[in-house]
Amino acid sequence: MDIDGEDVSRRLHVKFVTKLDSPFKVPVNSVAIPSNVTRLGLSSIVNSIIESENPEWKTEPFDFLIDGELIRMSLEEFLLAKGISAERTLEIEYIRAVTPRKEEEPSLHDDWVSAVNGSSPRFILTGCYDGLGRVWSSAGSCSHILEGHSGAISSVALVNSNDAETVTVATASKDRTLRLFKFDPAESVDSTTKVRAYKILRGHKASVQSVSAQKSGNMVCSSSWDCTINLWNTNESTSEGESVSVKKRKGNNQAEESQSEGEAVTSLVGHTQCVSSVVWPEHDVIYSSSWDHSVRRWDVETGKDSLNLFCGKALNTVDVGGESSALIAAGGSDPILRVWDPRKPGTSAPVFQFSSHSSWISACKWHKSSWFHLLSASYDGKIMLWDLRTAVMTKHTHSFPL
Repeated sequence: MDIDGEDVSRRLHVKFVTKLDSPFKVPVNSVAIPSNVTRLGLSSIVNSIIESENPEWKTEPFDFLIDGELIRMSLEEFLLAKGISAERTLEIEYIRAVTPRKEEEPSLHDDWVSAVNGSSPRFILTGCYDGLGRVWSSAGSCSHILEGHSGAISSVALVNSNDAETVTVATASKDRTLRLFKFDPAESVDSTTKVRAYKILRGHKASVQSVSAQKSGNMVCSSSWDCTINLWNTNESTSEGESVSVKKRKGNNQAEESQSEGEAVTSLVGHTQCVSSVVWPEHDVIYSSSWDHSVRRWDVETGKDSLNLFCGKALNTVDVGGESSALIAAGGSDPILRVWDPRKPGTSAPVFQFSSHSSWISACKWHKSSWFHLLSASYDGKIMLWDLRTAVMTKHTHSFPL
């Protein structure tokens, strides 16, 4: 099989294999292909083979792996770089390629958008410098406004499970407080519903920078410019360590509303500068990043940090995921996105360093269901999608001016 424009002076014998179901499978036979074929050429070959078996086949883009690593250069260059012999029949696995999503209509805000959470398939949460949280049922359609903060919202988090009838969310603000809201996402979206918090969480002495929820939804943790991490109960009733101040308000044709005020159950102390980001991936484990150049892992029960990773740069963001949900990704005041594997004993050096950004990194997030994919956002105005199987940036998902 010849590929137009390819130098076919040297050919390699390969077998294409896949874990995909029919009609994506091709016969596992050896075929001869040009040695300098690229991913695009390999995709054309596989599509041609499938089409010969299924005339109604529509062209599909594929990615290709040899020994678990993605091919991101010509096949000949890949084999040379990896020291793989071209004398044997190569087994090449193909998977469906990640295709870029189309940009929808923008959802406009009255000020800078400072926080976004898309963890629910039913809606998107945003926080804004106008002090309001917003719930978007679709692009441009704001179903709920979360009101009450007197300062910019810096972080938003979904507290309970995605399939709950009534959703609970937490907002963190530069007004030094957090607020907990409940709403029904299935309510009619013909008009925007204003929602007041059922609980206000007070105790931080400076701007609250980040909020994350325990998987059970019983607690949230928050980080602040006061160098602490606070843990809070999310229940509506009073519990030990909390005080309640009931506030009631009557509006036109509105019933009375009450709000309770909660105090922190405990504080995690150890960082020496702003704690910029927190995540709560396991029931008893919290991770934090700080401007003191460290990532720390905290034991919730003891309140002690069990891991300290230093990188020499002020950090803005941290997330935990990847293989076995054990890899730590963080970024900050340089263009490098760092990934650590704490399972490797005796070393605190990152196992990956991605450096295609041209400015500070503001956020990072692991893919929920893929061990290999990691997103990063930067003040260079770009969001990048990384694949650990290539250790190179695979796709610019968006690029926009700041």
